[in-house]
Amino acid sequence: MAKLIRAEAFIVDLIPKVKRTDAIQSFKSQETIFVRLTDADGASGLGYSYTIGDGGHSVLELVRRSFLPALIGREAGMIEAIWRDLLFLSHATAVGPIMALAQAAIDTALWDLRGVKTGLPLHVLAGGAKSSVPMYSTEGGWLHLEPQALVDDALAMREAGFRGSKIKIGKPTVAGDAARLEAVRAALGDDYEIMTDANQSMTQPEASRRLDLLERLNIAWFEEPLPADDIAGHARLTRQSRVPIAVGESMYSPGQFADYIQAGACGIVQADVARIGGITPWLKVAHMAEAHNLAICPHFLMELHVSLVCAVPNAPWLEYIPQLDDIAAPMAREGGFALAPVAPGLGIDWDHEAIAARVTEGSHLTITEAQS
Repeated sequence: MAKLIRAEAFIVDLIPKVKRTDAIQSFKSQETIFVRLTDADGASGLGYSYTIGDGGHSVLELVRRSFLPALIGREAGMIEAIWRDLLFLSHATAVGPIMALAQAAIDTALWDLRGVKTGLPLHVLAGGAKSSVPMYSTEGGWLHLEPQALVDDALAMREAGFRGSKIKIGKPTVAGDAARLEAVRAALGDDYEIMTDANQSMTQPEASRRLDLLERLNIAWFEEPLPADDIAGHARLTRQSRVPIAVGESMYSPGQFADYIQAGACGIVQADVARIGGITPWLKVAHMAEAHNLAICPHFLMELHVSLVCAVPNAPWLEYIPQLDDIAAPMAREGGFALAPVAPGLGIDWDHEAIAARVTEGSHLTITEAQS
């Protein structure tokens, strides 16, 4: 092992190439918070987390003011110890998104550094369950799109080898959601998976009204039907529904997943590596789900999640939403299957010149051993 002697943080703002809307919000931009850590041997790791348009500079300030100074001099290989110490360094801000997103940028950088030092790709370091995973596309299923546009995209994705598409729901009426879903099912047939996502927009009675529709159309899962803190409502809905209830992108600790699983409030867990605080806690949730015979189908960040879903045996899908194309080489895939990167660490082929050109002015901070 070697001690950390240099820590950097900065933001790169990435604007989506297509309009992205759901029942409660629009995805304005990806404020991408980067952390680069360098050890005494000269090896470095690059990690990141994100927002969907707001709050990125709050995350960056926590990283810059509190976390980077605490990293200098630490043994880079002691990832679990560092994660736990950072949690308690700023425990008044936990559990929550700002804290988790800040920790994730650091934790992913440490795992990247570990892979660089060992010469192993992340999917092997973290478990080595498989080398590829089927994908479903969300990029053509946004809520503002008309039924024919949903159909056209799903047909194109199936032609490209994809096994499924996610359709956003949460129209003002059940009939509005039905028109969208029925059009896709009629065009794609029974063998193509359709996932749905309500983005926490419904009350439990409104979600219950849609269960017959979702079951009739053989929907793969009903994602985030209720606000994330409504465990009891999700438990009641899960008892009513033959369609699996999926939750997790708006949870920020393994303990929150444990509460859901213990309450029988979900059928699929969807931990997001950035929103839960990094690879270290993500793996705990994945193994927790496996121990309860549940699947983990993570939210967003496909370029990072591809390695994690290939590390564990209970991750049957990867969500396809391209977002890093301006600053990294496209993720490797064969048809509708994503391939686990084989390069050491996270395995993302970053375009460092493109990243440097997009750094938000005034956001870059470097702390070295001499300054700490």
